[in-house]
Amino acid sequence: MNTQTIYISKKENGKIQYLTEVLPEIPTNTILYKTLTGLGATYGELKANRNSIIIEPNVPVIVGKCKDPKHKDDNLFGVYEGVYAEDITKYLEASTDKRIKILTTPESFGKIKEAFEMMDIHIYSTCFLLFDECHKIVKDVDYRSDITLPIDDFFLFDHKAFVSATPISFSDKRFEEQRFQIIKIEPTFEYKLPITLIHTNNVLEYLKRTLSTLSTPICLFINSTDMIYSFIKQLDIETESTVFCAKKSVDKLKSNKFKNVFEHWSKGRMKKINFFTSRFYTALDIELDVKPTIVMITEVYFSEYSMIDPNTDAIQAIGRFRNGVDKIFHIFNTNNNFPKRTQEEINGYLQGCEEVYRKLKTLYNCASSEGARDSFRAALDIIPYNKMLDKEGKKNFFAIDNYKDEALLKSSYNNKDSVVSNYRGNKLFDVVFLSSNYPLGDFERLKRENKSISLKEKRKEIVNQLVLLEGDYETDMIKDYKRELRAADPFIVEAYEAVGKEVIESLKYSVKQIKEAMILKRVREKTEGTEFIQLVKNTFLVGKKYTLKYIKEELTRIYQLIDLRPQKAVTGQSIRDFFEVRECKIGNTKALLLVEVLI
Repeated sequence: MNTQTIYISKKENGKIQYLTEVLPEIPTNTILYKTLTGLGATYGELKANRNSIIIEPNVPVIVGKCKDPKHKDDNLFGVYEGVYAEDITKYLEASTDKRIKILTTPESFGKIKEAFEMMDIHIYSTCFLLFDECHKIVKDVDYRSDITLPIDDFFLFDHKAFVSATPISFSDKRFEEQRFQIIKIEPTFEYKLPITLIHTNNVLEYLKRTLSTLSTPICLFINSTDMIYSFIKQLDIETESTVFCAKKSVDKLKSNKFKNVFEHWSKGRMKKINFFTSRFYTALDIELDVKPTIVMITEVYFSEYSMIDPNTDAIQAIGRFRNGVDKIFHIFNTNNNFPKRTQEEINGYLQGCEEVYRKLKTLYNCASSEGARDSFRAALDIIPYNKMLDKEGKKNFFAIDNYKDEALLKSSYNNKDSVVSNYRGNKLFDVVFLSSNYPLGDFERLKRENKSISLKEKRKEIVNQLVLLEGDYETDMIKDYKRELRAADPFIVEAYEAVGKEVIESLKYSVKQIKEAMILKRVREKTEGTEFIQLVKNTFLVGKKYTLKYIKEELTRIYQLIDLRPQKAVTGQSIRDFFEVRECKIGNTKALLLVEVLI
């Protein structure tokens, strides 16, 4: 594609020129690289003297534009969930002497087509179609496949354009076939943003310390509602926090009794600490009277979806604040188990996937029996290349671009140097890099919270982490870590503090034997006078049956353990001194069922 550069400058009052001052109208068959956010591309199209349909990635943007006083006379109409074709036809009927200005989500574009057909208006020649924040097609298609629904229609419009401050290269052949051009906006002034990157092994701990130092309103960008809720609870900041997220996440947080959560942003809903999910990374205009501090969070162990892309997500998040920001931080961890892959390796993998798919498809088409066809159909359904196809089975170039983009991003989060290099490779950022490590980090938390491992393995991990916390003196941070471990498993922490790692491991993490060892230690240290009873209760459990022979042997063993002489001869019936019992049998052997503890 041909590329044209248009330069943009600062005016005498220090403000940046609007896009319309250097490009009065966006030409057709254009991919517009704005470079900077907030230049007014959408604003210009809404003011342009032509009928326009603008596709926006998320609802908050549409709601914000439709409420904006700057557009009160521009005949704006928003289309999203809950707005129907009948509503659009009423709007069109009322717009016979006005310019059509429709803003829509990608998923709702079909309702606009339906309304135009009902009104017998040829949509492709009547309106200019602008796909705003076009990078989102690639970024979101893996979990939001319907974002590409308008693409085939897009190429049917006589007049159309893509626009983004952070575009991603597109591989769809139709851009070349229809001779699209790239128009790149290039500032003539210095526009670097100072950003502090912090690589840490404990994102929560560093965030806690950062929040305590900030006085201005804080806006945190975290693309995981579960992570947001976890941070709010662990940092105990519920009363001073607000969350802005999608409707499903709003409902989820409210079900957890968190009230300050909203689908749509407004200044009046903000608090000192404000969390935003990815639907607020793009297009939305946030105008505040003060300059907030921006904190972006990437915690790859909790959620891979929290990975911030320096070349898109970071720029877009910062760009939401039209009156500028105070400070910018990106706190992140990395995972060296993420595969390191080059662009060539990723391309080779995709080519291999396509070849496998084609061969299986050929075998499926040529199968000689219904059973064979079913087998090949099942194989076709599970191979990875399926994700690269649209609903009609055609190659989905945006899904392919998404896979490449995500693979490269994940690869960069293999190590801190790659992430820092990505930031420094973008001329928008002036980077300061810090590194901060703690005795326990996110990886250790992941291991002990892993629900797929056994209780014994979890306890082994907690003991190993307690060893890491040993030192000559105990800081407040170490105390916090120990409280966290104690909350996770009070028994094993108490056991470690009582008898230590070697004893616990020698007893192979047997709860009964560890408790016995703890009681005996207290006997030796003469800290309690009820050790015998504790040992009895540790061995014999209410609701269990025991033979008289076993009871006698165990009671005798316990007396010997603590070197205590019984006041009377030990028999199986001696257990009645400690438990209410009921006679029973185990097989043909006389036994006692322990009904209730007496002492």
